[in-house]
Amino acid sequence: MLLYIDPGTGSMLFTILIGLFGSLFYSMKIFLIKLKGWIGGGKVEKINRKIPFAIYSDDKRYWAIFESICEKLDKLDKEVLYLAASEDDPVFKKKFKNIKAEYIGKSNKSFFRLNYLNASILLSTTPGFGVYQWKRSKNVDYYVHITHAASDIAMYRMFGIDYYDAILLSGQYQVEDVRALESLRNLPAKELVKVGIPYMDDMLKRVKTAKPIAKHKTTVLLAPSWGPSAIFSVYGGTIIKELLKTGYHIIVRPHPQSFSAEKDLMEKLMNEYPASEDLEWNRDNDNFEVLRRSDVLISDFSGVIFDFALIFEKPVIYTNPNFDTSPYDMWWLNKAPWTSSALPRIGRELTTENFSKIKDLVKDCVKDKKLSKSLVEVKQEVWEHIGEGAERTVKYLTDKLEEITAKKNAQKNKKAKEKET
Repeated sequence: MLLYIDPGTGSMLFTILIGLFGSLFYSMKIFLIKLKGWIGGGKVEKINRKIPFAIYSDDKRYWAIFESICEKLDKLDKEVLYLAASEDDPVFKKKFKNIKAEYIGKSNKSFFRLNYLNASILLSTTPGFGVYQWKRSKNVDYYVHITHAASDIAMYRMFGIDYYDAILLSGQYQVEDVRALESLRNLPAKELVKVGIPYMDDMLKRVKTAKPIAKHKTTVLLAPSWGPSAIFSVYGGTIIKELLKTGYHIIVRPHPQSFSAEKDLMEKLMNEYPASEDLEWNRDNDNFEVLRRSDVLISDFSGVIFDFALIFEKPVIYTNPNFDTSPYDMWWLNKAPWTSSALPRIGRELTTENFSKIKDLVKDCVKDKKLSKSLVEVKQEVWEHIGEGAERTVKYLTDKLEEITAKKNAQKNKKAKEKET
């Protein structure tokens, strides 16, 4: 009879094994370092020295989030450790003075490194901290989460942000959703700071300095999210088939996660609809150029909708599938996501009724200038402190470091006085 272990128990057992192995590993490391010191007759060197700032990026595509933050941190003469899960992360091509990049791999290998990290502050876009294998290191003082898109904070997988100490946000509705989740789950209040959206600031600067786009055929970008409620799961290849009938130039840019979580589906679609003069598949790490040369975007609940509409001020067509919120934090709030109220104000909905008339829908969107008037309202809700994202983020991090340092010094002084008496 085979022994069955459910995923939850398996995760718990794996975490215990990591802890035991990690303790053994570092105990041996300490012993060897001490032995070296005793044999050499010198002082024992400090192990795993504490670093002021650490950044964890679980995929190279998040370099857009961290680039401007790193550039500002590098000028402060403070040591920063950038932990990259992608071996080809763009950070490795940068020549920073104070930022050291380290490839830590993915999954279990990266969790092991993170669980024994020694840093004052860790900044990351990755949800799920403290839920599965990635646990709080006893040598990290403060964990800070920064969002990677202009969208609902409650659309992370359930409990995705519960165990961070602070979250950097871009809109008041996000603050309200986090506070509501904390109340429902009896969680201690996290520090919530509205800093803006650094990567959107950077993209806006690029738009203003970019050369004009050459005259071209009307271009439609199909860029869905992934999962059972996303466009490809709902419509399959039919949507590509209908778009090709329009005579427009079609660019398909699936969510990067689709190529791992929905590998069979992606292979099927790319085989059925191979690249041609009228169709291209785009997987660029940097999406700036593909957004810039597209006239209309078709998507679902992907954050790219707001990049396209708010930065490039171009029309979007969105689908409104029967979205299952049960795996996400939004389920707890028992309300519609903010995104569902924002989309009708910045685009047109693609439905089963108008699906066969998608060409006319695209044509109307390109001509309709009224849609752009409501962009201002949506932009104000989701993107506060435009142009100040990286600066405010770095100021928050440095202020927090000073606060942590001052608190530790006060505790040391208190202990020293207690010893004297």
